[in-house]
Amino acid sequence: MNRTEPIRDKKMIEMMKMYLRNQSTRNYLLFVFGINSNLRIGDILSLRVKDVWSNRTVLKHILIKEQKTGKLKKVRLNESIVAAIKEHIKTNHLQPEDYLFQSKTSRYGNKPIDRVTAFRILSEAGERVGLPEPVSPHSLRKTWGYWAWKQGIALPLIMEALNHSNQSITRRYLGINQDELDDAYMELNL
Repeated sequence: MNRTEPIRDKKMIEMMKMYLRNQSTRNYLLFVFGINSNLRIGDILSLRVKDVWSNRTVLKHILIKEQKTGKLKKVRLNESIVAAIKEHIKTNHLQPEDYLFQSKTSRYGNKPIDRVTAFRILSEAGERVGLPEPVSPHSLRKTWGYWAWKQGIALPLIMEALNHSNQSITRRYLGINQDELDDAYMELNL
């Protein structure tokens, strides 16, 4: 089984966005939401329009009860998520009770896509754009943490956001130990 890694190349992130946007606003939003929120895929897929949209505008924060931990989590929606939500809702004329990531093939009406479909969408996109490592829904959460770290966010804050019990777990989770070693080797030119 392949280990899930964060997407470490910003060009590849942009290529994923372009590829997914060309498929649908739903698939594009799935990727953008995942890499910008650090939420687990089950929590993302359970969102309804009313959870992110009120009075014809996107909410600043969402409050979600994490499926895995049962903890309440308040997430600030950044500009990338807000723009993708607006585009998706307006393009698809979604209503408050609709799932944000609505299945197109559900025989039972308003249902979200499932984890397998999310995996297929992201995995195929990763292959199509030439990512060297497999992409899964969990890659999105790891990508958020990795880029938060790369942009100078303190590791304890990232650890708290990911609900990890200690920093060594977070470092291993994000694969930053090897990145730091690689940087040390590259910077030391005797």
